[in-house]
Amino acid sequence: MSEFDVIVIGGGPGGLSCAAILGASGAKVLVLERKKQIGRKVCAGGITWEGLIQRIPERLIERTFTEQLIFSNWQKIRLRRKNPIIATVNRESLGQWMAEQAIRAGAQVRTGCSAREINDRSVTCTDERGNTFTARFDHLIGADGSTSAVRRFLNIPTRRIGVGMNYQVQGRYESMEWHLNTRLFKNGYGWIFPHQESLSIGAYRPQSGIPPVRFKKSLVTWAETRGFRLENVQPQAELINFDYRGFQFDNKWLIGDAAGLASGLTGEGIYPAIVSGEAVARKIIDPAYPAVEIGSLAAKQTKHLKIVDLSGGNTALCTLLMETLLFLLRLRLINFQKQLAM
Repeated sequence: MSEFDVIVIGGGPGGLSCAAILGASGAKVLVLERKKQIGRKVCAGGITWEGLIQRIPERLIERTFTEQLIFSNWQKIRLRRKNPIIATVNRESLGQWMAEQAIRAGAQVRTGCSAREINDRSVTCTDERGNTFTARFDHLIGADGSTSAVRRFLNIPTRRIGVGMNYQVQGRYESMEWHLNTRLFKNGYGWIFPHQESLSIGAYRPQSGIPPVRFKKSLVTWAETRGFRLENVQPQAELINFDYRGFQFDNKWLIGDAAGLASGLTGEGIYPAIVSGEAVARKIIDPAYPAVEIGSLAAKQTKHLKIVDLSGGNTALCTLLMETLLFLLRLRLINFQKQLAM
């Protein structure tokens, strides 16, 4: 049986950032990713100036936007800043780069491996060929997303979960757009995020109990009003966990979406995953490390949840709140970047 200081289940940005720091410290680290290829996930690919733009190589950035268009039922505003407000990245390219960093730091990364059984000190996995193997750990990190197997093993419930749906469409588009259409998305939003040679068209809602067919119909209906017909494009959907209940449970840890650290307001999860992954790695290396970064993420998430809860009532109240939000943004009484960033 193989033995590791740390086993990380999940090869997303959180798990890989965690593995890179641990590997560089000399720890024996194994990352298990159930997908055959690192980086593939339903994701609009937006990163913020106060988040990741300044932390990744420039070559990974596809487009940058110093301007944002925000629409509500009754208003349209255009926000401009000197520095890029949001940039777009290819999620797969970002994942591949992060995997390279983790491997270079000394971590082992195995793809096509699904965790079939988790015990107090070991994980049993099945690879893509059907072979089963068991590995022991001193520490186990759940970086396996909103439906985390590690979270289930810890018997931690998930009651606050949203849903995002995305279409990746070929072509060029010049503006980055947010659509707070309460008739279709209630207290969520639709988005258009341009990439290099394609664009992400999608929608997010903080409630996951919406019938998928209805949610898809709302998204397709809205996209047509923006000039996009999506009948021949395959959609992808993802659950987004924002039910945070802690990150350390003895020798087991949760980061990113597995911990419920995504934003319930925007659905943003990449930056919280990386920040929490780095903090957990440092705390494993030095148990006295305070991990204040995770506390900051949780505090910002709580602010976002208040907005989600306030706007989650009837459609009329939700519409009033969205219109008020845009009015305050227009007057610059609310900082868009600070509210957006985790």
